[in-house]
Amino acid sequence: MIRGESLSKTFGDIQAVKPLDIHIREHGITAIMGGSGSGKTTLLRLLSGLEKPSSGHVWFASEDLGRIPERRLFKLREQMGMVFQYSALLNSLDVYGNVAFPLHEHTNLDEEIIRRIVMMKLEQVGLRGFEHLMPSELSGGMAKRVAFARAMAMDPRVVFFDEPTSGLDPISAGVITSLIHDTVRKAHMTAVVVTHDVHAGLSIADHVILMWQGAIIASGSPDDIRASEDERVRQFIEGRPDGPIPFSRSTRPYLDDLLGTQP
Repeated sequence: MIRGESLSKTFGDIQAVKPLDIHIREHGITAIMGGSGSGKTTLLRLLSGLEKPSSGHVWFASEDLGRIPERRLFKLREQMGMVFQYSALLNSLDVYGNVAFPLHEHTNLDEEIIRRIVMMKLEQVGLRGFEHLMPSELSGGMAKRVAFARAMAMDPRVVFFDEPTSGLDPISAGVITSLIHDTVRKAHMTAVVVTHDVHAGLSIADHVILMWQGAIIASGSPDDIRASEDERVRQFIEGRPDGPIPFSRSTRPYLDDLLGTQP
């Protein structure tokens, strides 16, 4: 459904995503995992057309997202849903208005039809009856569920999730994880989930991609990842502080920075 070919992204002198090939399987859940700064969110933004690649291609069906006109890109995005890391709800709109927003923007549906769709989506995420609340009145878990309902409003072919369980308590994280799994299965959708939550990623994914320093270091089923003998993979899934993946990302000696020594 979505393919990246020789895909890379550079910001100044930093190569956030090194040239890589990636294939997102249709009607399944692909988890992109890795530590902070590994390039997984940048890769997600490339796959969804929110960023243009520095090199390579992103194919959505048969169209190159980096090379089509902006108007066509916006039209294709109607087939995509996005759940951002911090929910990105519109603070001036209540729950109903947030979920109805894409329907008001992209369709000419009668308001009664929109109301029914919104009620259906809120029922899916367990928040029917809360449509009058403002974003400031929601807990973190509730805000994530509203963002999920909004992403589903247009019945997209694919939904992208950026750290859907970040900042949530274990119960709320479990609810979101179950919602992703059950919704994708029942709606025959495609999902791409960026996460550093090892348990969540391995429990719901059909395919797992593990990144480090902008490159893919492992790819396969959850069982393949669990059985990997790559020390970088072992360190990540076991949460070990010591190993081949260092805590510091600095490339200059610490003393040189303290003394202001020129390279």
